[in-house]
Amino acid sequence: MKILYICTHNRCRSILSEAITNHASQGVIEAKSAGSQPVGEVHPLSIKYLAQSGIATSGLTSQSWDEFEAFSPDVVVTVCDSAAGETCPVYFGNSIKIHWGLSDPSKLEGSDEEIEAAFLACIALITERVDQLVSIAKQQLTPAALQDALEKLTQSQGNTACQ
Repeated sequence: MKILYICTHNRCRSILSEAITNHASQGVIEAKSAGSQPVGEVHPLSIKYLAQSGIATSGLTSQSWDEFEAFSPDVVVTVCDSAAGETCPVYFGNSIKIHWGLSDPSKLEGSDEEIEAAFLACIALITERVDQLVSIAKQQLTPAALQDALEKLTQSQGNTACQ
């Protein structure tokens, strides 16, 4: 299964989701991430807390969804509310689209400990979702059954905040 995580700026939540999915899925899922308005750099705390969690960070870049026209993802997941409200490019037309709202730990103001806790909570939440996503991917469902399974997963998880 191929999955593309989208967040407006592609610097934190979508990057975390890409890295965690590629780490936790052990090849069952190929994940990429992109933004509708990428800032061109990954948030340094995203890299720090992924590495601290034992998740590889090499190759993570903030990039535009325009670079993924040929990727043909099976699933497009928006992880921020603003990206969920945007119209996806037409070349994602055959992809299943779902929304997994995540609060942005990079925007939290507070002590170093509070910010670290927010990032680690977000990483834990994404990991929990990815573990369930892997079990769905292993079933090799038809597109209609995959859509149904992803909708049920989304409903059971809700759009939980990371903090």
